[in-house]
This record gives sequence, structure tokens and C-alpha cells, in this order.
Amino acid sequence: MSTLTHAEDYALGRVPVHARRSWFGIAVQRFGQVSALSQFLLGATLGYSMTFGHAVLAFLFGSVILEVIMCIVGIIGQREGLNTSLLARWTGFGEIGASLVGLAIGISLIGWFGIQSAISAASLDALLPGLLPAWAWCLVFGLVVTAIVAFGFGGMQRLANVTVPLFLVLVGWSVVSELSRHSLSDLITSPAPGPVMSVGAGTGVVAGGLIVGAIITGDMTRYNRSGADVVKQTVVGVTLGEFVIGLSGVLLAHAAGSGDIVAIVTSSIGFVGLLIVLTGTLKINDWNLYSSSLGLMNFVQTTFGRSLHRFSTTVVLGVVGSVLAAAGILGHFTQFLIILSVAFPPIAGIMVTEYFVVKKWRGDLEATRDGGTLPVTAPRIVPATLVIWLICGLVGHYVTWGIPAITSLVLSMVLYAAAGKLGLVTGVGSSLTHQPAVEPAPAAVPA
Repeated sequence: MSTLTHAEDYALGRVPVHARRSWFGIAVQRFGQVSALSQFLLGATLGYSMTFGHAVLAFLFGSVILEVIMCIVGIIGQREGLNTSLLARWTGFGEIGASLVGLAIGISLIGWFGIQSAISAASLDALLPGLLPAWAWCLVFGLVVTAIVAFGFGGMQRLANVTVPLFLVLVGWSVVSELSRHSLSDLITSPAPGPVMSVGAGTGVVAGGLIVGAIITGDMTRYNRSGADVVKQTVVGVTLGEFVIGLSGVLLAHAAGSGDIVAIVTSSIGFVGLLIVLTGTLKINDWNLYSSSLGLMNFVQTTFGRSLHRFSTTVVLGVVGSVLAAAGILGHFTQFLIILSVAFPPIAGIMVTEYFVVKKWRGDLEATRDGGTLPVTAPRIVPATLVIWLICGLVGHYVTWGIPAITSLVLSMVLYAAAGKLGLVTGVGSSLTHQPAVEPAPAAVPA
């Protein structure tokens, strides 16, 4: 494997068959993504407002929704070996639409990267006061993650192999330490300590908490060897992440009578609590930065015709996210990111419906798949898709009944299928596709 291609992680082309990986290793990354600190916080939020039994139902229903979306979207990424923002060119969005998808992914995830860096910095500052100011901790944490992600998928796999088991051990330690002072049966049967939340609302919180990760799941599954591997890693990684970490947060919230899980773990077990915060944040923040760099690269390549290097793009984005976190700007950016996140569910709905139902451009992908190349041309713009995307994004933002993310996802599938049936899914103009060099398979080693 050439060093350059490996470093670029096939950001602008297909992942070749010989570069695919075992499903278990990727499942570890998926579990690390799902079982991050945010999942612990989610569990505490539900535990503060729900009984244990109702929280179990919310995690069950929410996990099923997420796993279905991840499996369907992930299988498309696995078949084609393409990341989300590149694949979007031939799954309904066209070149301009795909560039907007890449830009949305890039902005959203680098914002969350900065926010997660700020959370870890605040925890470090609280438990190690005076050693460094909070802004300096933001830079330190952000730049450490940047250095890891700069080495690509391999570096992230090595990080997951260390942080995921460590996070599990630390979470187990915190749960045992806190729950040893309480009766487990009492916690399971006790009422919610805070304002009551319905199972339906809890399901929406669970599904919405990882919906963006579900939409960009192709960035991960393009390294899988088969559709069955996608399903196995999703079921194992998501189910364990949601239930093991999420329900631990529920029990801790019942034990402490609080939804502030960071305060619970840092006050009760001190330095171990700090390690939980750090390891839990590391394994979500690397994927934030990784997918952000892929999205930005595709936006620049499509819009300006220039191919950025993934290594340098990652470093620049990581530095920008770290500086923004240090400057405190991201505290005012959160609402914008929440608004932007409603744009993601329709992306998955349109891509899935185009690939499996309408199939306007699926033949172009299939014709070039075995050769490891991209279709020669891509539609320049697909007006119907942009209209549907806008409508469904507005519905996701303004319609609050049910689960808004799922409502906008399903609506986008219905509208796109109807548009395809009526012949409205048509590309306007076309453009030549930048073809990255096809990497030859490594020579077989003689027995």
C-alpha cells in the first residue's frame, strides 16, 4: 500500500477490497463511538426523568430505530466503498448537492469536536486546578486528538483498542463504587427523581442523540467486507453501547438523584472520574474530526476542483476546532449546530430511497464498482432533491410531535419515491469526475 494513499484514507475514491478490515475491529470503533461520554450523559438524563423500566424501553426502541438506519445506510457504504459525502453524488444529490452535504458534515462535526474538547478541558481544570488554564486544556486535548486522527483509520483503530476497554473498566468501577451504597432492587423500582418523561419522548432522545452518526455511518462501513459484517458490527456495537453505558447512567442518576453524570463520577471517584470523562470523549471526538475532514475535502474538490490532502486538512480543522473551544466561541455555536443537525436525517432518507427504490444512478455505481473507479460523470444538480431536502429539514425543525428526526427521515423517503415515480428526479447538467489513482492489490506472499 502506498504511503500517500494510506494516509489519505481513500477520501476521494473507493476503499479497495484488499484494504477492508475485520468486522470485529470496526465493531470496537462503533462501540467506542456509541459508548462515549455523551451516552453516559444520555443515560443520566433519562434516569433523572424516567423509571428504570421505562428507560429500558426507551433505549430498546431508540436502539432499534438507529440500528435499522445504520444497517441500511451502512450496507450502501460497504457495497460501494465510498464515504457519505462522496457517495451522495450518485445517490440523489448530484455534484452541487453532495458538496452541500459535505459542507454540512464538515461544519457540524468540527463544531461538536470543539464542544467535546471544551467539556474535557472543563473536567481537567476542575480536578487539576491551577495546573493549566481551561483554554490551554482545550488546546492540549484538541491537538492530541488531532494528532491521532491525522494518522487515519489505523490510528483511530489503535486508539479504540486502548480507550474502549479502559472506558468500560472505569465505568464499571464508578457504577460499583456508587451503587455499593444503595440497594439495586430499590434503584430499579424507584420513581424518577426529576420531572417525568414519557417513553415516547425518551425514545426520541435516544434516537436523536446518535442520528447524525447514523447518517454518516458509511464513513466507517466502507471498510467492511460484507453486508453481513455491517449488520453484525452494528448490532453488537450499538446494542452494547446503548444498554451497558446508557443503563449505567440511568442507575447512577437514580442513586444520586441528579442528571449531572460528570459531577457524579468526578465527585464520587475523583481521578477515575476524570479518566472516564477523557476516555469517553476521545472515542467520539476522533470520529467527529475524521468525518469532518472527509466532508470538507469533498466540498472543496467539488466546488473548487482542488484535491486537499487528508492529513493537512485534518490538522487544520483540528487546530481550528481547538482554538474555537479555547476562545469560548463554541458556547454560542451550539444552537446553530442543533439547527444544522435537522438537515441530516433527510440526507439518509434520500440516499436510501435513491439507491434501493428509484435507482436513477445506481447503474453507474455498479458498472464501475469492480474496477475500483468512480462513474465517469455525475449529475451537476438535482433540483427535486434540494427541494425535498429543504422541506424535510423545515419539518424536522418546526414539527415537534413524535420524533422529529424520524419524521423528517420518513417524509424524505416518501417524497423522493413519489418524485421518482413522477419522473421529477432528473439531473440538470453533468460534470466529469475526478478519478483518484486505483491502488493495486499487494502482491501475494509466497508460501
